[in-house]
Amino acid sequence: MNAAVRAVVRMGLYVGAKVYFIHEGYQGMVDGGDNIQEATWESVSSMLQVGGTVIGSARCKDFRTHEGRLKAAHNLVQRGITNLCVIGGDGSLTGANLFREEWSGLLTELVEQGLIEADAVQRYSALHIVGMVGSIDNDFCGTDMTIGTDSALHRIIEVVDAIMTTAQSHQRTFVLEVMGRHCGYLALVSALACGADWVLIPEMPPEDGWEEKMCQKLSATRSRGTRLNIIIVAEGAIDRHGKPISSSLVKDLVVKNLGFDTRVTILGHVQRGGTPSAFDRILASRMGVEAILALLETTANTPACVVSLCGNQSVRVPLMECVQTTQEVQKAMDQKRFEDAVKLRGRSFENNLRTYKLLAHRKPESELPISNFNVAVLNVGAPAAGMNAAVRSAVRVGISEGHKMFAVSDGFEGFYKGQIKEIKWSDVGGWTGQGGSLLGTKRTLPAKHVDKIAEQMRKYNINALLVIGGFEALECLLQLYEARGTFEEFCIPMCMLPATISNNVPGTELSIGADTALNAIVETCDRIKQSASGTKRRVFIIETMGGYCGYLATVGGLAAGADAAYIYEEQFDIRDLQANVEHLTEKMKTSIQRGLVLRNENSNENYTTDFIYQLYSEEGRGVFDCRKNVLGHMQQGGAPSPFDRNFGTKISAKAMQWLSQKLVESYRRAAGRVFANSEDSCCLLGMRARALVFQPVVQLKEETDFVHRIPKEQWWLKLRPLMKILAKYKTSYDVSDSGQVEHVIHSRPKESDASVAM
Repeated sequence: MNAAVRAVVRMGLYVGAKVYFIHEGYQGMVDGGDNIQEATWESVSSMLQVGGTVIGSARCKDFRTHEGRLKAAHNLVQRGITNLCVIGGDGSLTGANLFREEWSGLLTELVEQGLIEADAVQRYSALHIVGMVGSIDNDFCGTDMTIGTDSALHRIIEVVDAIMTTAQSHQRTFVLEVMGRHCGYLALVSALACGADWVLIPEMPPEDGWEEKMCQKLSATRSRGTRLNIIIVAEGAIDRHGKPISSSLVKDLVVKNLGFDTRVTILGHVQRGGTPSAFDRILASRMGVEAILALLETTANTPACVVSLCGNQSVRVPLMECVQTTQEVQKAMDQKRFEDAVKLRGRSFENNLRTYKLLAHRKPESELPISNFNVAVLNVGAPAAGMNAAVRSAVRVGISEGHKMFAVSDGFEGFYKGQIKEIKWSDVGGWTGQGGSLLGTKRTLPAKHVDKIAEQMRKYNINALLVIGGFEALECLLQLYEARGTFEEFCIPMCMLPATISNNVPGTELSIGADTALNAIVETCDRIKQSASGTKRRVFIIETMGGYCGYLATVGGLAAGADAAYIYEEQFDIRDLQANVEHLTEKMKTSIQRGLVLRNENSNENYTTDFIYQLYSEEGRGVFDCRKNVLGHMQQGGAPSPFDRNFGTKISAKAMQWLSQKLVESYRRAAGRVFANSEDSCCLLGMRARALVFQPVVQLKEETDFVHRIPKEQWWLKLRPLMKILAKYKTSYDVSDSGQVEHVIHSRPKESDASVAM
């Protein structure tokens, strides 16, 4: 929430508005006085890394009464406030909309009571409202992600990862209760991100007899050699008859039926605490700026809207449509229309549930389709957190589709050396939380070894290929596509999943591993900035990875509150460096104590990190001193973030289903083999704005700068002016593609697409 408050204040001041803090939510609006204070630029400094909300929040009974709202209106009119930016859940937003609808009537009452002048009614005739949803439960319809959800998932996954080590040591079963009284989102995504054995959520209660099925599942996984079981329960979990299913009930069931050593962990308010994740800071900053733009464009006839996220795009949706849909979910659950409740939650929720069912519940061999197809999976390029989750997902979905799955070690180098072996369902158990690449990965390209690779493909009768990796993976697929003319072995369906911390692959806005890298950068920046608290004024120069791609420096800078980020894509010279030093010097003379400057490793061959450090040290002498830090391979991160686990899992499942479809389409019955040589049988699966899209790699050549290994156009460059505005630079902000008001139903992707925002 603090990142959203900061963005609203700074963007508001940037466009020339007066901005006020209202402390303690609606209670502060009703009480007035010192609860409503004008905000300054400095008043939102050093709050990005702080959890909770520094302006306070409170449940307010008074605002639910007409008298309370009358007092609130009086307090706002006294200060000339007619635009409200409300960050909260559906209760707060519904209250805001009612307040807006009553506004003119409230003003008339205030005139009648002699509390305001008659001309004030004309001057403050309309109250404009824009909402942002702050809720860790992600229970608000109309947005794929609410502010706070990703941070809550970080807390849950940290606990699960810690529990898994002790559970394995002692051969234990853990029942983990997470928040979600009416919404099972946190439980569902946590289960997906840690590969839990069973999950219980309110939207989709288990069928009658679930107790026996669950115990059978736990027993079967133990008999296959697994040393631990994880069961995740949402606090609002119920059975088909509306009876609550508590974590203690689940524990008693396991102990009674199986005799397993079982422990319960109730996470409680731990989930709300801690430092916000990089994803939440970026989401909140983008939404805060969008909220100000929405307020500037609103008219008396514009319905109150909510700034929301669809895929990777900001959209504005009518507030009451969202509230009504959210209420319909509860109605559907009360009426035991559980399928409808899941659909109303939106495409993202539905997708998560479908993927979890696909990966967690192994069908008996007798029920599996027999496809007689062999599919190979391998990692290429540098390791990226989330690769293992993608491999696990591919293996399990492939087996569910009836294929024989083969794992290739050490990329294409291992391929031509014959390091290929069949991989089974249980071989990938516990892979989601592992960082790096368990299969091993190399940068070797196949061009020099195509004959040997073709030989191995003949030997193992490989009918389809899934390649998970970064820019090298794209080059590999292009080389294999070109080799189709010489070797028919490559005339098979091939798919690539982008996995690189640099996020430099064309055809996708997000790559597996980039979120983990951003979190590593942001955590380090937080610690480095903290090291300067209480000391004299100091500027930190930090070098990030990314090759020639400035994604990590730019988006990491936005999330960490950087004053500047130097990247290759936006050329800079000595005048720009001088202007940045002067800007920081000016800021340091006020109350700002710390400065942060990020530099992408290949941003400029002459203006190195050392050069920039020495320049700032010299020019800032007497005002601030300097420190530098090269983050290096620490950015590849340890355990993957919840986003990368989930993103890798879901896009891999989708890719395997696509490969299965292509295998059926390209099977030549007469020849008894697969033959696919069209452009659309060799694709990259990427995130484009709102949907996952399969794009032929040949067509992506036009969009690629192969010399610098980056896409020719990159969506995140639009975030750079936003970073500069929030750092107090004067710059122009492109509003051409800012969110238009859409309807809840229309903002969801089409049936054929799939929302992948968590």
